[in-house]
Amino acid sequence: MAIYKIGSSGAEVTRIQKALKDMGFTRDEPDGDFGSHTEAAVKSFQSSKGLEADGIVGTETWEKLFPQSPPAPAGNLDSRCLALTGSFETGSLSPNCFACVAGNFDGQGMSFGALQWNFGQGTLQPLFKELIANHQGIASRIFGANLNQLQQAVNGGRNAAMAFAASIQDQTGKVVKETWKQMFKAVGLTPEFQAIEVKSAASYYNRAQNLCKDYGLWTQRGRALMFDICVQNGSIPDNVKALITADFKALPQSLSPEDAELAKMRIVANRRSEAAKPAFVEDVRRRKLCIAEGRGVVHGISYDLARQFGLTLGTAD
Repeated sequence: MAIYKIGSSGAEVTRIQKALKDMGFTRDEPDGDFGSHTEAAVKSFQSSKGLEADGIVGTETWEKLFPQSPPAPAGNLDSRCLALTGSFETGSLSPNCFACVAGNFDGQGMSFGALQWNFGQGTLQPLFKELIANHQGIASRIFGANLNQLQQAVNGGRNAAMAFAASIQDQTGKVVKETWKQMFKAVGLTPEFQAIEVKSAASYYNRAQNLCKDYGLWTQRGRALMFDICVQNGSIPDNVKALITADFKALPQSLSPEDAELAKMRIVANRRSEAAKPAFVEDVRRRKLCIAEGRGVVHGISYDLARQFGLTLGTAD
């Protein structure tokens, strides 16, 4: 996620300043420029909440300022799409979705990260291998004396990884022990590991980009919708594509580009949802329409894609 400190500027800084003024930590009018007065107000706020008073608005300070509204994650469009879909998949908003840990509830040993990569299918081992190979300092700092055990697990094949996963869970075999859970969470919150997660989702981005070309979607939300379809549903079957294409042809030619994009996304969202298994149709529809509309409630969490993820009807980069 973005970090706000002296020298930062923009709409989010204005929002921080307004919150500080509303709570009585400053009398200055919000101007969108993070200067020494804003820093002093942030320090006072942090002290009142028992946080380290460093004058920097990072994840912890933001969550205290805006408990239900994390800032849009920093990064390119791919990383923002992953943050959104990861939030749907894990039930945790960014950046916590990148650090979500699950035990052996599905027979895959252990799952971790925004897309719940796991040991059983061999999708999680490459992420930790890359961390250890390219960010040894971070891995050593977080895992300490436990790093060798993790390294042996990810390098020893599937059986070794599954045995390791079993050894770090409670007696139910479904909950990762707190010590390991906190270490994994700490790793998932580092920018370096989040970058590894983004890289590991590259195949989904490529497929989403191709789907956008096939269906003529050109906005950031259009890309996010197709990315979510690739992750949750795999793709769009030919019979569903035929229905979508017919619906597209029936749209009024007088629509503006933005209105046409919105109408197309709604069609894609509804048609793809209706093709899901009956028990999941409405869940899929709610998730897909949330992206199409730019806001909604999914699994009890309120979403505002522009504010929380920086995903708009602007052109996809």
